[in-house]
Amino acid sequence: MRITAFSDVCLRVVMLLTAEPGLLTSRIIAERVGTPYNHVSKAIIRVRELGLVEVERGRSGGVRISPAGRTATVGWLLRQLDDRRDLAGCETHAGPCPLLAGCGLRGALRQAREAFYAQLDGAVIADMAPRRHSGPVPLTLSRTAPGP
Repeated sequence: MRITAFSDVCLRVVMLLTAEPGLLTSRIIAERVGTPYNHVSKAIIRVRELGLVEVERGRSGGVRISPAGRTATVGWLLRQLDDRRDLAGCETHAGPCPLLAGCGLRGALRQAREAFYAQLDGAVIADMAPRRHSGPVPLTLSRTAPGP
């Protein structure tokens, strides 16, 4: 199953913000997720409506992850963003599919989509984000004794 490009951008935005402390501007977010600014702006608006991010306006404003955004799962977010009623179009060039009356395909696809989301319900978005290291990483070198 494929997710929409918009869902992908929303996931990237939330993942990035869970890994970054403080406020980020939408331009910086766009650069870091490798997506055009206008797409990121629309994604920020949507995830804000869902309560996953907080936005501060003004010169020193930006976007930060909300407490709800730190606990949201991939499955939950994808369900909120999925606006497709049916995965199958059930249309032909001449109109509705002639098999529509007794067809079980739409129901089977709906169940498969829900199984896909259910599998992602255990995946917290914050756990998917790469972590930035804040400082040097300690390295232990072992010295072996010279051989005989």
